[in-house]
Amino acid sequence: MLGDVSPLTCRSYGFDLLRWYRVLWALDVGWEQATEAETAALVGWLRSARNPQRQRRAGGHRAGTVNPKTGKPTLRAGYAPATIAHNLSAVHGFYAFHLHFGRGPVVNPVPENRARRAALAHLSPIEARAAYRRGRLRPKVPARQPRALPDHQWDELFTQMKCARDRALLSCYVSSGARASELLGVELGDVDWTKGHLWVISKGSRARQPVPVSPEALAHLAAYLEEAGLPPDGMPLWRTRRGQPRPLTYWAARRIIQRADEAIGANWTLHDLRHTAATRLARDPELTLVEVQTILRHAHISTTALYTVVGLDDLVDKLAEHYARPVQPTTWPQRYEANDIEAVFGAGR
Repeated sequence: MLGDVSPLTCRSYGFDLLRWYRVLWALDVGWEQATEAETAALVGWLRSARNPQRQRRAGGHRAGTVNPKTGKPTLRAGYAPATIAHNLSAVHGFYAFHLHFGRGPVVNPVPENRARRAALAHLSPIEARAAYRRGRLRPKVPARQPRALPDHQWDELFTQMKCARDRALLSCYVSSGARASELLGVELGDVDWTKGHLWVISKGSRARQPVPVSPEALAHLAAYLEEAGLPPDGMPLWRTRRGQPRPLTYWAARRIIQRADEAIGANWTLHDLRHTAATRLARDPELTLVEVQTILRHAHISTTALYTVVGLDDLVDKLAEHYARPVQPTTWPQRYEANDIEAVFGAGR
């Protein structure tokens, strides 16, 4: 809170510290007496425990299985390596803060790779991140390739949107590349109908920045506002449809996608719409990678470069044509005529 971070960041770090304190309470160890042994206990518990947020509805896909339509795996039953790494970072920062004021243990209970931390502290945004050894107890976080909706699956998903609000919402998502929470906070005064963009509060910098939207998305947005009416001052564009109008929450917007997924047998998410927009922009030959980075508001261009990698799913049609193409017989050049050899190189030479 003192660092002026977003409320969601405070909430996330708060839950990380709550897990840490629960481990300390179970071991009957005070926070100021914690050592690397308690950190090992935390990591061991996170690697073996089931994540209560992964409770699934009856008849749903089993945790960790791959959706045959999208090729995306469902979330695992336990805690992901990225969650464990995030928890360790929160605990490390907690003890580093208190150590600065002379409180707590002299040695941080969460080990770190000092060379990696020093290098990242002076990393330029245009440079690729170098590979360093992980600190002790740190899990290996696999690099995940962004999953974008193919055009035919996007059309199928969009067909499931039964009202003007949902059609406008998805159109704005996939044309702007805005994050879920950013778009849900847009108000009427944030729409620039003339220039064709929306003003959003960026997740990282908390700055008010413009994001482009397509003319089709603006048409859907106009149809939605004509149907639902203009929102009052201070209320976001996106509102609930039943009862007294209230701001549409992230969970309600996620449920819109989940209902469509259930109808078509997919497992797309709101963030996949940002991946779809980013992939389309990155593969546009008229846009440079730096321009795409500006639109998506990535801090590092290496993040934007991930969308230029062609996945195997994108090559299915081309591979099918390759396998169906008949193999051409190998041809060899015919022997040269003796007269031609003599004319070029001369006789007897």
